[in-house]
Amino acid sequence: MYNICIMQNENNDIIYGKNSVLEALIAGEREFNKILIANNIHSDTKLNQIKELAQKKGVVFQFVAKEKFSQWAGLNHQGVIAQISPIKYTDLDEFLEQKHQNASLVILDGIEDSHNLGAIIRTCVCAGVSAIIIPSRRNVQINSIVEKTSAGAINHIPIIKVNSLVSTVQRLKNSDWWVIATDASAKDNYYNINYCDMNFALIMGAEHSGVSKSLIKEADFLVKIPMLKDFNSLNVSNALSAIIFETVRQKSER
Repeated sequence: MYNICIMQNENNDIIYGKNSVLEALIAGEREFNKILIANNIHSDTKLNQIKELAQKKGVVFQFVAKEKFSQWAGLNHQGVIAQISPIKYTDLDEFLEQKHQNASLVILDGIEDSHNLGAIIRTCVCAGVSAIIIPSRRNVQINSIVEKTSAGAINHIPIIKVNSLVSTVQRLKNSDWWVIATDASAKDNYYNINYCDMNFALIMGAEHSGVSKSLIKEADFLVKIPMLKDFNSLNVSNALSAIIFETVRQKSER
């Protein structure tokens, strides 16, 4: 057995070095966000074991340019860095097995800023959202910045990480959840929807790209936030707050 080398930097908790990453994968006690592998290192037995175990456990691993590792200069990382989550992600199956009534979910599609994600989580906890779903790729993961920005709210709401948002949305619909997506060209304003008497999942996209077309197609409702000026750049955490607290208002008045 090897001592597992762990370090906390400004972006993530990390485990570095082939032996340490491999041992952490074998132990199965840490929650992996992603494993980064420098594309200039030669494959060997340990690296092959890391890739095989990661694939078996559903951990994302990615080959990146060696320049990416400059932020960890001075560490004996051997071209392998594992980014670790400060929380344990909730399993989608376990969540769907629970009984939900008039519940809400938030699905995040392509959020890139850790501060935005932290603010969103904090808002969701205050609004009584049942869980947050994020994709394992092309979205910021739960890290130390998210934890700090959320003011500890990450410990008060289930966060579910999935490989495919489209298949997840389809599963939700098959489990009697209604799906609402935000889209700037939608006909309905967000306050025109009756959010009561149903379980619903609200999909929020990134500022520059919005919700992906594949998810728009799966949505039961499309909503927008009306703008008094032609300026479509409302911060995603602010946009979420406006919509989610409208659902709270409607349920409170009931």
